[in-house]
Amino acid sequence: MQLTFASYNIHKGVGADGRRDPDRILTVLRELDADVIALQECDLRFGTRDSVLERSAIDDSPWRALPVARRATSLGWHGNAILVRRRFEPIEAHAVALPRLEPRGAVRGDFSVDGVRLRALGMHLDLSGLRRRDQIKAILTHVDECEGHCPTVLMGDFNQWGVGTGAMREFGSAWQSLAPGRSFPSRQPVAHLDRIVASHEWTVIGTGVHHSAMAAAASDHLPVWAKLELRQK
Repeated sequence: MQLTFASYNIHKGVGADGRRDPDRILTVLRELDADVIALQECDLRFGTRDSVLERSAIDDSPWRALPVARRATSLGWHGNAILVRRRFEPIEAHAVALPRLEPRGAVRGDFSVDGVRLRALGMHLDLSGLRRRDQIKAILTHVDECEGHCPTVLMGDFNQWGVGTGAMREFGSAWQSLAPGRSFPSRQPVAHLDRIVASHEWTVIGTGVHHSAMAAAASDHLPVWAKLELRQK
């Protein structure tokens, strides 16, 4: 089984030109054509925290949103959402509480692909290195406490500049920590802020940053991706 996982901070649909245009985000998602996508900043921050992407547009896409939202008009929780292919069977979805000073969070979704249970977590971590370290510890504790071990992929905007330094050390040898490439800012990317971390059930086939004219315009981040193959037992 080979699947493509992707992470995309959509900046509430506001592009490099300062315009909010959710249709550009949807175009980039279709360009990516990933099987599982973690979105960050997918809801407005204030008021009813409405989804930036219209539900009807998601319904007309190749993906479904796992039910992690706690508000009827939101797509995610603290702006984090997980999209999966429509043929994948949802099993459960949860918001994950994180230690925080700013409004940050994570979400977790379990789903079945061809009868195999898989797990994905999406997150947007703190600007503070010490707080990021605490948040990664909380996420790993959550994964350890989940009922039923299964192949897992963690994705998101880690706000981490160093590739293998700082808070990323918390993953140790138990995880495959991937830095697909420079993804921020989208016009002239210099920082590896967006990461994908996989459990060792997965073989890494390839990683990258999605560069296109639309991606450079649609958000201040470029999406990152990893093609992973599930190892046979």
